[in-house]
Amino acid sequence: MPGPESLSPSDPTAFGDYSVVGRLGKGGQGVVYLGRDGEGEEYAIKVLNDQWSQDDDLRKRFEKEVRAAQKVASFCTSAIHEANLDQDPPYVVSEYVPGPSLQESVVEKGPHKGASLQRLAVSTATALVAIHQAGIVHRDFKPGNVLLGPDGPRVIDFGIARVADGTATMTNSIVGTPSYMAPEQIEGQGITDKVDIFAWGCVIAFASTGNAPFGTDSVPAVVHRVVSAPPNLDGVPPSLLPIVQSCLDKDPAKRPTAQALLMRLLGHDTADSASTDDVVREGERIAEAGAPSGPQTPPPVVPGPMTPSGPQTPFPPYQQGGGHPMTGPQQGGFPPRPAPVSPQMPGPNPVGGRPGMAGLPTSGPNTMYGGMPAPHQPSMPPQQVPHQEDPLLSQGWVIPAVLIAIIILVLLLVLVSLGG
Repeated sequence: MPGPESLSPSDPTAFGDYSVVGRLGKGGQGVVYLGRDGEGEEYAIKVLNDQWSQDDDLRKRFEKEVRAAQKVASFCTSAIHEANLDQDPPYVVSEYVPGPSLQESVVEKGPHKGASLQRLAVSTATALVAIHQAGIVHRDFKPGNVLLGPDGPRVIDFGIARVADGTATMTNSIVGTPSYMAPEQIEGQGITDKVDIFAWGCVIAFASTGNAPFGTDSVPAVVHRVVSAPPNLDGVPPSLLPIVQSCLDKDPAKRPTAQALLMRLLGHDTADSASTDDVVREGERIAEAGAPSGPQTPPPVVPGPMTPSGPQTPFPPYQQGGGHPMTGPQQGGFPPRPAPVSPQMPGPNPVGGRPGMAGLPTSGPNTMYGGMPAPHQPSMPPQQVPHQEDPLLSQGWVIPAVLIAIIILVLLLVLVSLGG
């Protein structure tokens, strides 16, 4: 929810014990204000306008649905804190969720992906289960009614001040909403909780692609597509596509219930004997963790190179004509950077890197000699040491000294033989 707008001179300054700070929004039923209690806690205060508050039938309907909404579990929803239905005008105080709507988020930052999208799907489906358990049909589930709070997505504005089933008209006050309405809702047929399932499919398609599946152009064009054309689901990830398609079935009887929808998102078979409470608790746990875990369908694996880390097996030495694909600094065929080598390092293995370094071979085509690549040659067995010349024989004065010693020895032998 965006920050509050400034108050106009005609706006009230307080409702009961709540001081009014600013406006959060305005709709066909009334105005939503940002208020604070005596301790500084912030709340959203929804106030019915004169037209709604002075119509006895609409006011009774509002009161009935507020009472029902108070029974909805607060998780994933904006919890009702206080309802003053006997006041003039009536107003409801609910939890204030500081954060943008899903509509604003997608427009500003683009579609949701990966764990963020999965969490959004699970959280909103969990909210629908809780709403339907309370006997409420949201009727206006859309991206603007999903707030992305700091502790997760919240569904707002459910079941409050909605017109009677079948009496809705296509007026300017609901322009844009038809993109998320079910066919039976548009045609004025009996509304059941399956309209929320259809809307959920539209919302998740929008969240994952940035586009409403039936478009957002003229109302007649959108209505025609919702009633008689297939949705455009290009870009919906494969892990969610079958679920979204089932939710957008034109026949409400073929759509899943909120519980069955949540079970599918959590990886359960719909024939499982898990109770609704168990499923909701699992949805809450996953949403609170920030990312799905457990039996959910894993995201599709994207082909591409992987780098070793943790307990994974390190790459074998890269060999010409094969080996592991190059990644990171190896793009373009650069050899891996060797460990620093001291020029005076003694021993039979003065090349490569420190012994035991995973992924850096001590021989073969990637071994570095003084910063230059060595010519290609087969890797030697670990225990094989190359033949080395005697360092003493490599000195220039040794051979002449040996020859002189031999000559002197011969002369001594000759002298000894003559004296005898």
